[in-house]
Amino acid sequence: MADYDAIIIGTGQAGPALARRLAAAGWKVAIVERKLFGGTCINTGCTPTKTLVASAYAAYLARRAADYGVAIGGNVAVDMKAVKARKDAVVGASRSGLERSLKTLPNCTVYEGHARFAGPKEVRVGDEVLKSDKIFINVGTRPLVPPIPGLDQVPYFTNSSMVDVDFLPPHLVVLGGSYVGLEFAQAYRRFGSEVTVIEQAPHLIAREDEDVSQAIADILKDEGIDVRVNSKVLEVAKQGNNVAVTVETAGTKSQVVGSHLLLAIGRRPNTDDLGLDKAGIATDPRGSIQVDDQLRTNVPGIWALGDCNGRGAFTHTAWNDFEIVAANLLDNDARRVSDRINAYALYTDPPLGRAGMTAAEVRKSGRPALIATMAMEDVSRAYEKGETRGFMKILVDRESKQILGASLLGLAGDEVIHCILDLMYAKAPATVMQRAMHIHPTVSEFVPTMLGDLVPLQ
Repeated sequence: MADYDAIIIGTGQAGPALARRLAAAGWKVAIVERKLFGGTCINTGCTPTKTLVASAYAAYLARRAADYGVAIGGNVAVDMKAVKARKDAVVGASRSGLERSLKTLPNCTVYEGHARFAGPKEVRVGDEVLKSDKIFINVGTRPLVPPIPGLDQVPYFTNSSMVDVDFLPPHLVVLGGSYVGLEFAQAYRRFGSEVTVIEQAPHLIAREDEDVSQAIADILKDEGIDVRVNSKVLEVAKQGNNVAVTVETAGTKSQVVGSHLLLAIGRRPNTDDLGLDKAGIATDPRGSIQVDDQLRTNVPGIWALGDCNGRGAFTHTAWNDFEIVAANLLDNDARRVSDRINAYALYTDPPLGRAGMTAAEVRKSGRPALIATMAMEDVSRAYEKGETRGFMKILVDRESKQILGASLLGLAGDEVIHCILDLMYAKAPATVMQRAMHIHPTVSEFVPTMLGDLVPLQ
């Protein structure tokens, strides 16, 4: 049995960063990885998908070259093997760099294998038992495979397997009209596939306001993507070399036949094979490990970080989990999960940057609020770049004048959102930004302009 000051299970976004902080503080650390270093983000999430999105954008822009007065001879061809090779190179460099940094980190021992609890202070990895008074779980999530009749009889992709495709699917059918599904849908349409998106909810990305959802749907439809909302999948079946998906929309059944099927309808925590019962660790009905505001589980000395705790589903929330735990353990700084503001992005083109509340959430809260909107076609930088799709929306508390939330669908929306997010963290009134002088020509320069045109939210 090997004794450590800390055991970290998983090398996703939170685990390695915590290992470095603890090791630098003189702690003897063990970190365990059962498969690929870097977790979802590096291997099957952010890094590969955004690399693929970049290749798809290059193809899209090449086809639009004439709009900019640039002549490209012949048809624009996409070499999917080269696209995958580029993705593999980016992912490989990130993964190997992380693995190397952990294996050469002083005071840190790397174990490769499946970790399972043998008790509240013991973790078994293969034939070895590791012991510590402090254990940190950072095991992430995996794609959810729904109980759709016939699904066990047809081949399908998830986000994990889709990133390894090196060919062009003739017709990709995507089940799920949210973040993962829409990014793949647009990318593969731009690569040259016919694409159909099937979403059960009344509109895409159901957590967003309907005007945002509709604008995104219109953008995808304009690129030739068949978007079907309010459509329940009844069954799937093989039809020759294809996959037939039977859906029900407004009481009417129809069939979508595609060459390939992508499941993008959710995630589930990787907690069912950790022996959590041996340590007495509580989970919710979805399998997420229950934690308090400082990410402690119900068992003293055990924390859960990242997607597996159900308190966030993004790389940046996992990184913030690390910061919260490290601050409490090492810095005497009582940081909490509840201190953070909900923020994320959808990496379609144009992207959606989001912070805080939606208009629907503000209305439901009953608090008096103000709103400002601006079409991206009125933003000079967007007009100059020929990328005018989308709009921006900001919500402000009518009494405190603090920003409640924002939805920025348009050029650089995923970057511009941060100037709003920072003001929200500062708890400063919107007048601070309204009076700021931003640089021209940028997208950000129109945020102060919008804040000067607030009207009551109806």
